[in-house]
This record gives sequence, C-alpha cells and structure tokens, in this order.
Amino acid sequence: MNRTGLNLILQGMPSSLGAYHVLGSNIIVANRYILDYIKNTKSKEEYNSYVFAVLAHEYLHSLGIIDENKVRKMTYKLCFDMFGKDHTTTKFAYNPLGAFPQLQMISNNNFETSFTQIKKFDDKNLSYIG
Repeated sequence: MNRTGLNLILQGMPSSLGAYHVLGSNIIVANRYILDYIKNTKSKEEYNSYVFAVLAHEYLHSLGIIDENKVRKMTYKLCFDMFGKDHTTTKFAYNPLGAFPQLQMISNNNFETSFTQIKKFDDKNLSYIG
C-alpha cells in the first residue's frame, strides 16, 4: 500500500494531540507547539525520531486504516523493524510520553486559526501537476 500527494500542515493545537490525518483527504496536520518544543530542547536525532514516528502513524491513517490501536501497533512494528528495539524512534512509537515525558508540561488547549503548509512535502510523484 502506498499514498502519494500528501500535504503537511503545521498548526498550534491542544498539547494532547501530536498530529492527525483529515479523514478522506490528503492532509496531515502536525502540532506546531510540540514540534517547536522538541526542536528547541532535544537533539536533532530525537527531533527526527519524533517526526518520523508521528508521520508514519498518520501516513498509515491516510491509507484508510482508522483504528487507532491498530495504527499504533503497526507504527511500533515498522519502527522496531527499521530501527531496532532501543532506538528513540521505536521508543517514541511505543510510548510517546515515556520517550519524552516533558511533553506533558506543554499546556495548551486551543487550536490556532492560522497554519503553515509545508511546501513540496510529497510532490515527487506528482509530475502531472504543473
């Protein structure tokens, strides 16, 4: 299974939500607050691990798999198989708050009305769009 033409949007949203896929669309929305926090307080490896695990999770949703528990298990297995049991990506896929307990300290309950679209996020297979 694969999916092309996904769009990535960054938006400030409640801190309990890392990202979501808009069902029936080609849009993944990631939490700008959490991304900024990790980028500013953690290593590049930890930031990349977080981004990979979250985007892999939402990518699976974009394929039409809507069961949250199933997607969590699939994301963990993917990360385990690719990176091994002890890699930060795998730990995050297994338990986000266990890998980065500081995420619990980000306190926000609002959705921002503004957002940023990441240009050319997934356009390599869309040569037919001018």
